[in-house]
Amino acid sequence: MSRLMRASAIMAAGTMVSRVTGFVRTMVLASAVGTALLGDAYNVAYAIPYSILDLLLLGVLSSVIVPMIVQAQQRDADGGRAFEQRLLTLATLALIVVAALAVLAAPLLIDLYTNWRPGSPQYEAAVLLARLILPQLAFFGLGAVAGAILNTRDRFAAPMWAPVLNNIVVIGVFLAYSGGKDPATVSDGQLALLGLGTTAGIVAQATVLVIALKRARFQFRPRLDVRNARLGQMAKAGGWTIGYVVITQLGFMLITNLASAAGDAVPNHGVSPYTYAFQLFQLPYGIIGVSVITAMLPKMSRAVTDGRMDDLRSEFGSGVRLISCVMVPASLLLMVLGPAITVPIYAHGETTVADAVYIGNVLQVYGLALMPFAVFQLLLRVFYSFGDTRTPVFIGAGTTAAGAVLMLVANALLPPAYVVMGLAFAYACAYGLGAVVAWMMASRRAAGLGGWTIGTALTRMYLAAMPTAVLALASVWVSQQVFGELAFLNSLIILAVGGGLGGLLYLAIAHKMRIPEVNSIVGMVAGRVGR
Repeated sequence: MSRLMRASAIMAAGTMVSRVTGFVRTMVLASAVGTALLGDAYNVAYAIPYSILDLLLLGVLSSVIVPMIVQAQQRDADGGRAFEQRLLTLATLALIVVAALAVLAAPLLIDLYTNWRPGSPQYEAAVLLARLILPQLAFFGLGAVAGAILNTRDRFAAPMWAPVLNNIVVIGVFLAYSGGKDPATVSDGQLALLGLGTTAGIVAQATVLVIALKRARFQFRPRLDVRNARLGQMAKAGGWTIGYVVITQLGFMLITNLASAAGDAVPNHGVSPYTYAFQLFQLPYGIIGVSVITAMLPKMSRAVTDGRMDDLRSEFGSGVRLISCVMVPASLLLMVLGPAITVPIYAHGETTVADAVYIGNVLQVYGLALMPFAVFQLLLRVFYSFGDTRTPVFIGAGTTAAGAVLMLVANALLPPAYVVMGLAFAYACAYGLGAVVAWMMASRRAAGLGGWTIGTALTRMYLAAMPTAVLALASVWVSQQVFGELAFLNSLIILAVGGGLGGLLYLAIAHKMRIPEVNSIVGMVAGRVGR
């Protein structure tokens, strides 16, 4: 636990700063382009390269490439150095080709992800933005592979801190933008500032990771000897992972189409509110969950390779408990404080208070999904540590299919103003079901995951967090009685009382209940502050 916590703490600190600057980035974006036509166009164009990367690389990194790098380091005579060089060379060349093809296919991609009419100002703005943002595929992919190599060397800081520079660059771009929110009146030069500035941020991020890789004594030498790149093994293992990513991306494509249609029917209730709420929903998982998973997966892979199944179960249990001690109170606070969180962040410039409140309503629904989503992601790493990329495809297919059905039902039954909230609820239900199925199958594969111990720990965490939720709810009620409608000032008061004092109340109760994960985190932070 101590090693996992130390590695996770390093990454969590970097991720915290990254997410804070990401907050500022999103806040400045919403202020600059709003949540209607241009905001939706930018958010769709921005999401497409990440969808392609998920399809081609990011899912394969965690499930296939990291375990293969670990095996090469343990088994190859040169410690896996040549394999890493081949991997970096081939990934970079492949993604340059993919980026070029994606730029050419930008209109087709916008057609796939939205229901916008070709020739409309919103559609044309989205196509131009996509063409300017899609070149970042090559740089993001290069940075992702470099980050994976660093992680297997237990160098976790740079991959978590590099996005900070990305955010700073893009914040400067959004502050420099002054074109408004109507794509019909925005010039190509102003769109170029948004698109090329976004790509410049990724270039800066990749540069930091390449420099960190060099400082880790990684000597890059271009290698095109494909025969020794283990592409057959990678394809065999990664084919299923790509299948899983294809399925999830089909689900995301459905979301963007339904959300864009809702935004056409009711302005400011489409893709942008969904995107901004989703980014905030991902914040607790991004700070703690990603950090723990990144530190946990190489250790679990080594445990499986060495046949140490008890260590596998121990790493998994520690990861779930460590994540949950933050996710449990965070999920409850999101469900209660959603609008109070989003008004101070988004209600500026081109985004009104009413627009920000709606984003908060979507965020409240997303709070239901936080724990199921986090546990689901951890469970997939159990399969990946065994080199099993096939089972997650079937689990992911079922989860995505269930979500798609629920989203279509929500779209059919709900008025357009509530469709995006319905999409978030469908997402939560689907991941709840997926987590249950994944747990049953992963437990069978690992001959048990310590379900009773983990379940007991989670129950105690929820009991410790309930007073925090009650305090947060009381702060919302009192604020409404005193100030009336939600605004910037009373939102800050609600956050200070419900979030700030509520968080301290949770820590105090968890300490009294002797929840070890909370006590360990508090002790580690106190020790660092004491220095």
